[in-house]
Formats: sequence, C-alpha cells, structure tokens
Amino acid sequence: MEVKSRAPGKIILAGEHAVVHGSTAVASSIALYTYVSLRFSTPSSDNEESLKLVLKDVDLEFSWPISRIRKAFPDFVALSSSSPASCSVDSTKSIAALVEELSIPEAKIGLASGVSAFLWLYLSIQGFKPATVVISSELPLGAGLGSSAAFCVSLAAALLSVTDSVSVDVCQQGWQSFGEKELDLVNKWAFEGEKIIHGKPSGIDNTVSSYGNIISFKSGNLTRMKSNLPLKMLITNTKVGRNTKALVAGVSERMLRHPGAMAFVFSAVDSISKELTTVLQSPTPDHLTVTQIEEKVEELMEMNQGLLQSMGVSHATIETVLQTTLKYKLASKLTGAGGGGCVLTLLPTLLSTTIVDKVIAELESNGFQCFIARIGGNGVEISFEHSS
Repeated sequence: MEVKSRAPGKIILAGEHAVVHGSTAVASSIALYTYVSLRFSTPSSDNEESLKLVLKDVDLEFSWPISRIRKAFPDFVALSSSSPASCSVDSTKSIAALVEELSIPEAKIGLASGVSAFLWLYLSIQGFKPATVVISSELPLGAGLGSSAAFCVSLAAALLSVTDSVSVDVCQQGWQSFGEKELDLVNKWAFEGEKIIHGKPSGIDNTVSSYGNIISFKSGNLTRMKSNLPLKMLITNTKVGRNTKALVAGVSERMLRHPGAMAFVFSAVDSISKELTTVLQSPTPDHLTVTQIEEKVEELMEMNQGLLQSMGVSHATIETVLQTTLKYKLASKLTGAGGGGCVLTLLPTLLSTTIVDKVIAELESNGFQCFIARIGGNGVEISFEHSS
C-alpha cells in the first residue's frame, strides 16, 4: 500500500510586517500543494534495509541503511506518535551527523534543514521501519509561499495516517480530509518540523497548511475562518531572494525613527485586515455581489500595498509587477516579507482569459514565474493506493 498526502501553501492577504507590531494579519491557503508518497519496504534477504528520501523537484535522492540510523540513535525509543515532541540537543547532533554524511551539493545546501526535519519526524513517528518517501511540490522554495510548512504538514500527515493515533478510512478512494482532532495532531507535529527548519517559526504557515481556508492572527492568537468566495489570485514569483530578518529589522528601525507616523501605519493595516476578514466572510448569492466584494478586496489590497511601501519593504521587481498589472486595471500587493519574493494580483471572476494571458506573458518576459491559484481551499488531505 502507498500512502499519499498533500498540503497547501499559503499567502498573506493582509497585515505582513505590521503583525510584528501588534496589528491583525490575514493568511489564506492556496491551491498549490506539496505531495508526499510513503511506501514501506518489504523485508528481503538480499538487500540491506534502508530509509530513502527522494526529492523529485531538485533531482536528489538520499538513503540511510537502517543499521546506520540505529547506530546514530543507540538509545532511541520511538515516541508515542500521539504526543508531539521537540528534537532534543542529542537528537539534533545525531541527525546532523547523518545529514553531513550525505554530501549534499553546495548549491543545494539549503535543503539540509529540511532533510533534518524529515529524519526527526520519520524516526519519531515510525521508528526504524525501512521505507521510501518521495516528495514533490508545486510551490517554489523560499518565495514566502509556505513551502517548508507544506512539506512538514504533508509529511506528518502521511506518517501519522498509518499509526493508531489517527483514524482514517484506508479503503476510501480519492483524497480525504482528517477530523478536527487528527488535524490538531498533524499540525503539532508539523510545527516541530518547522522549528528544525526555521528555529522560531510563528506557527502560522503550518496552521494554514493543516486546516486550510483563512486565518486571522493577532499577538499570537489565531482565528480560523471559512470564506464563501471563490477568489482567484495570480501569484508572481519575482525570483528575488530576500532576507526576512533584515526586512523585519528595517521596519522596526523605521518605527524607532518615526514612532508617531509608524503607529498610524500599523493601525491602518490593522483596520484593513479586520475589514478584509468581514468582507471575505460575507454571503455571496449572485454575480453582482461577487463583483462588489472583489472590488472591495482590490481596494484593500492596494491600500495595504501603499502602507507596505511606506514601511520600506517594497523592491524594484515588486514595483515592476505592480506597474504591469496596473496597466490592465488589476490590483496587486506583495505577500510575505517583501524585498522580492511574491506578489499577489486579484483575478476578478468576470476577467477575460485573454487579459490574464496577456498579463502573464508580460510578467514572464521580465523573467518572473507566474501561478494561478484559488485561495482558501481545503487543508491537508490523504489518500491510499492499494496495488493489486
């Protein structure tokens, strides 16, 4: 039997940066997924049992003999999969040793933390079982779309789905969602993986990826919401890497230099986020209402972008995307840290595909990468394939 799972990426619809200073922010899942396939190996006498990790998108394959893993963790007791635990200092060292032996190519050394998270989640939930785990993703890495969280969430879901900690229907065809209690468990394990990758993650990315839909958050409190709107976004990846820490620090320094003005900026962002949550939850009986709601969302996005510019987190490539989409009367804003990364453009329901194609062609001619995704869909899902 093969277990497959998929978890969505995320975008910040409003409130990035200001959230650090106490404002409300709104995040949403997007219909771009990271997929995990898990297949346990059948024991055979002629080859040594091993744990394999295949990263399809970067064309890398890693393998550890189970005997080598056992040697690295002589005192390891597989945890109860129903109680997520943080990676201890000793385990961190043992995992680091296993990862160093892989000789990951220098250009892809950034993947090492993800491989470490994989080892911790796998050993904690499944122990020393030989298996092959294949990962593929529609999300670009390091672009602020929550690719690492989607990786941790889909991995935790696949590993947990074959334990007694969750109840799922192994015979059901197609994708199925987890129950609330199961989602809580997947989310907690994924957060442990995120901690290995990011050190001190906020927990927002893995929560959006686990539960799907829309989440508003303020001062550490998360509120889950369901939107009735079939909103579609064009996501443009500028492919400019950014230093999130430096951008966050830059906003804080500006706050120190202009405390009065910046307090108003953060307060305005808070109002935009709150209004957006109200708008997104409004009932949508007919086309007219959908169009009116989309127009409101566009205005809120434009206002939020103006405030992000005043915080100093825009970038020449972001401005290029904004000017390009503005030519076609479309509203855009950066999403996430800024300084590069991704830009969101709302694609209204009544917009012709001809215009969408033109916009994308123009953006791609600048070397950008474009995706179209619905927002606010399901969270992590699982499916079981039985080979006959």
